[in-house]
Amino acid sequence: MTDFLEYNDREELVSSVAKILASDLIASIKDRENVMFSVPGGSTPGPIFDKLCEFDLDWRRVSIILNDERWVPESNERSNTKLLRERLLIKKATLATYISMYSDTITPELGIPKLKKRIDPNLPISVLLFGMGADMHTASLFPGGDKLEEALSNNAPTLLPMRAAGAMEARMTLTAQVLNSSRFKHLVIFGEEKRKAFEKAIDLPNSIAPVSAILPRASVHWAA
Repeated sequence: MTDFLEYNDREELVSSVAKILASDLIASIKDRENVMFSVPGGSTPGPIFDKLCEFDLDWRRVSIILNDERWVPESNERSNTKLLRERLLIKKATLATYISMYSDTITPELGIPKLKKRIDPNLPISVLLFGMGADMHTASLFPGGDKLEEALSNNAPTLLPMRAAGAMEARMTLTAQVLNSSRFKHLVIFGEEKRKAFEKAIDLPNSIAPVSAILPRASVHWAA
């Protein structure tokens, strides 16, 4: 079951979701020594990060990882890591551990062994914040992606490289089964176009609307 929460405006959504995420992290810390918090890149979560980083919780026990990352160095303007370092891994959240989804190899395939050693000991994800494109992709689970079928499989590995027509560069993405292992899941979308895409995705197969694979048990937060 998916809960759909509609807000009066984006400011109200941002404030509410930041509080909910902080509460979920605190609840998770009570149950586990260390918790993993997975977040999206892009511009949408930035204002949420601005508020979340100020919450008083035991950030030392939180490991933060992206849902996916473009296969570019952190210094590149298109790196999602850059956003996190500027908007989330600051203030009180500087105490959190950041787990990078990028390794300095020519291709993402060559980086997988090193990344798995970083990521696997910290699984499962406790709190997941994710987004959705108008094409109904989430993370780097793109419709038409070269490894989408494998990434959606229940037997998928932790992470996979992904290439797709809608992506400018190769990506590294957490797979659906890893994202779905999360105790708390929150999808944030803005605008009428994405609301219509979400409503459409509910009734479509995962291969066409990959986000639908992550929707069960998720809370969907929307504002115009």
